[in-house]
Amino acid sequence: MNFYTVRSIALMVVILSAINWAFVGIFDINLVSFLFGEKSIVTRFIYTMVGLAGVYLAIFYLFLTEELLS
Repeated sequence: MNFYTVRSIALMVVILSAINWAFVGIFDINLVSFLFGEKSIVTRFIYTMVGLAGVYLAIFYLFLTEELLS
């Protein structure tokens, strides 16, 4: 799996997470908990993947910004 694929998957996960948070804010519905259970292993796995994707993208865009500025 190349870095382009990893970046694309991470970006998709973060976008879907943002949509989920929009549902939480607007409708008070957490789609992940609704679909997989409040404290299930799957829910925890999804939240962990969202967190890791966010950290990966933050680091990637930090290095990209530094590269563009230099």
